[in-house]
Amino acid sequence: MITATGWTKRYGGTVAVDDLTFQVKPGIITGFLGPNGAGKTTTMRLILGLDKATEGTVTVNEHAYRDKRAPMQEIGALIDPAAVHGGRSAYHHLLWQAQAGGLPRHRVDEVLELAGLADVAGKKVGGFSLGMQQRLGIASALLGDPPVLLFDEPVNGLDPEGIQWVRALVRRFASEGRTVLLSSHLMTEMEQTADHVLVIGRGRLVADLPMEEMTRQSAQSHVKVVSPRADELVSHLEARGALVSNGTPNELTVTGLDTSVIGAIAFAHGIPLNELSTHRASLEAAFMELTRDSVEYRAQRDLAA
Repeated sequence: MITATGWTKRYGGTVAVDDLTFQVKPGIITGFLGPNGAGKTTTMRLILGLDKATEGTVTVNEHAYRDKRAPMQEIGALIDPAAVHGGRSAYHHLLWQAQAGGLPRHRVDEVLELAGLADVAGKKVGGFSLGMQQRLGIASALLGDPPVLLFDEPVNGLDPEGIQWVRALVRRFASEGRTVLLSSHLMTEMEQTADHVLVIGRGRLVADLPMEEMTRQSAQSHVKVVSPRADELVSHLEARGALVSNGTPNELTVTGLDTSVIGAIAFAHGIPLNELSTHRASLEAAFMELTRDSVEYRAQRDLAA
């Protein structure tokens, strides 16, 4: 588990992280979302002790990362996959890390195989593509077989097979009871992968909730109701606090009530239903709605065709 309490990081007059308090729990995949410049990478660097917080504390399984006696066996991280010596082979890049961490040599072969790099183990990493660098960075994070994983944009540059591999990998680790914190700007991929989301904007915590709850709370989530007596149903739904708008003459769009409540209301008043279906907002739509005031870099939208 990762626990941050009252966490703040200032660089001169700039507040990169502002009073963050959250937990990343084991056994689930936690997605870490935010616009560019929101403070995601800074937060991950603070967890790893690569930067020092101005205020607040963070622990990994109840202890600060700097106090870990065998850090590679406690937490594995992918922050900057390009931070490698281009003249070393993939094998020797991992070997020096294993030796520094007191890990057995055979572990290098295991993670190379796991990451799909066994066939290029002897090649210099300076010639690796971005996707291969990502795989090597993940292999490095897994060397110590740690119970906590931090992956910053792990699918960046990967092909579809690689993306599916990362998705399956983190799901397996979560199913084993490990703690997984995963950041990405690919909302569709995050929606398929994460169970819980942390959202920050301009360094502040904007949301900390299950994935399903985040999309359900979006204004774009609604229930579609089709009935030959739809107009009779409107007043009954509004009396229960729902917001109702009309589509076609027999169709309603309802927010504020779920399908079970709407169905029960219709049944109580003898109103037949031809359709009663939930339409969830996408994660992207919910994210854009939630962070619209936290975007630091905003491009022109109404461009000429």
